[in-house]
Amino acid sequence: MSEAANHDSRGTRFLSRNDEMHLQQTKVKSRAGIEPILNAIPAARQGDARHYGVHPYFTRRPGNVVRAYIERYSREGDVVLDPFGGTGVTAIEAMLLGRRAVHNDLNPFANFIARTIADTTLPSTFPLREAFERVEEACRGPLREIEADEAAAKKCLEGTPLPENIRLPRDSDAEHFFDLFTPQQLAGLALLKQAIDREPDGSVRDALLLAWSASIAKLNKTFLSAKGRAASRGGSSIFSIYRYKLASQWVELPIWETFQGRFANVLAAKKEVLQCRLFRERRSNGPRTLDSRRDFLVLSHDAATIDRILEPNSVDYIFTDPPYGGFITYLDLSVLWNHWLGFPISEEAREQETIVGGERNHTEQHYKESLAKSIRSSIRLLRPDRWLSIVFQHWDLSYFSTILETACEQGAQLKAAITQTGDVIWSMHKKKNSASVLAGEMIITFYKPRLARAPQAPGGDVAVREPSAVLSEVFDICLENGVDGFTSEALFNRLVIELWHRRALGCLALDRREFVSHLERRGWTYNPRTHLWSRVDKKTGKSGEPMLFRQ
Repeated sequence: MSEAANHDSRGTRFLSRNDEMHLQQTKVKSRAGIEPILNAIPAARQGDARHYGVHPYFTRRPGNVVRAYIERYSREGDVVLDPFGGTGVTAIEAMLLGRRAVHNDLNPFANFIARTIADTTLPSTFPLREAFERVEEACRGPLREIEADEAAAKKCLEGTPLPENIRLPRDSDAEHFFDLFTPQQLAGLALLKQAIDREPDGSVRDALLLAWSASIAKLNKTFLSAKGRAASRGGSSIFSIYRYKLASQWVELPIWETFQGRFANVLAAKKEVLQCRLFRERRSNGPRTLDSRRDFLVLSHDAATIDRILEPNSVDYIFTDPPYGGFITYLDLSVLWNHWLGFPISEEAREQETIVGGERNHTEQHYKESLAKSIRSSIRLLRPDRWLSIVFQHWDLSYFSTILETACEQGAQLKAAITQTGDVIWSMHKKKNSASVLAGEMIITFYKPRLARAPQAPGGDVAVREPSAVLSEVFDICLENGVDGFTSEALFNRLVIELWHRRALGCLALDRREFVSHLERRGWTYNPRTHLWSRVDKKTGKSGEPMLFRQ
């Protein structure tokens, strides 16, 4: 059976297990009356062991924020989809809340993280701890020898399975795969993986591999140690500046202790998930258990055509975070993990990736078309009388226009748009250019009505007006909100929605320098310590965020 056919079969079977009573219950009361979330939710980023600290990744939404959206817009037994699933925050939280979760991502590395964290098949963490002890017995002594003597490391490499020494992406500091490691790092990681691969139980082996994979992020030459802190405190340039940048002076962390620390995080995550399973079993007295084999479906398909895999009108809620243009080339940057874990990346997947740039030199037109197709596909999958939330941020107004116009054309109604600041760990770029870099995101929520209506674009007369005059007028309107301090993200997102209401979003351009200039000309100054804009002529006053959405 082909991969596409297998995906289609699994998707059909998953959605066909639809409890008839649940279907009848969802038909009784319309969901049009759900009160939209109109305020930012404080992010508890370190609150969930299953998401924080298990494995680094490029982007990850705070679990408590995603959880709040799932609880508001869906019910137990519903099908919740994330077509750009990443490491699975949406799908994992949906499953733990008693929904049936569909996780989709083109990146096998991301799918591996999501699937392994979500796995509920272990009876307890005891088999995992036993397996860890076996790996320790097999590896701890040899690892000490490898670290003490480079010759011993090179000798170990002669008899230990290694991946092919492939060429890395063009913009990498290193030319080939092995160039990313010192001999000790390469030999140590290979030795650990060989021991883990001997574990017979698939769930146990995957959990150990997840800890091993997380260790790679620290045990390679792209690891940048944080100044003034312990050597182990830092991260890979792959996840901070989104490039294979080698450290000017690389740090060789102790291999076993690094793996041991990563394993402790995986163990905490697994314990948390299994406790959620136990809690649900006790609360429901047994009949409604958490079972990842039944309620967690992982797909690796192009989001633009996922409606060929899943049945139209079969999904009850969608929460997704699509790629933000050319910021992150996910498949290129994941080579380090996909290659060693043995996850092949097809040429088709590389062509389908919704990004700008990368090894395929994808154009902005490709990105916008792919993004638009993905939104169309998602709305076709959504049942009538259901909700869809999209997380997004970018300086390019035309990207927002693509999202809003496509959803409107498909009959979805814009119901809410809020700024979630403080959700992301600030990158080096943001820290250096804080006034002109957007750190938070906008969460845009739509409703798909039961009865399809002709698309209604917002009103406006920009076609007969000077674009610069429209932009200046919109700035003045957005700043007349009675708030004396706000973040760049909040004002920018307010501008996006106001321009959308005026039908000016797709025909105006606004770069970060112009944004700053508009504010400074109006007497606003940026405080890099508080990350707020404030008026020069106002010493006191209230600080907050401009109201983003108007009904």
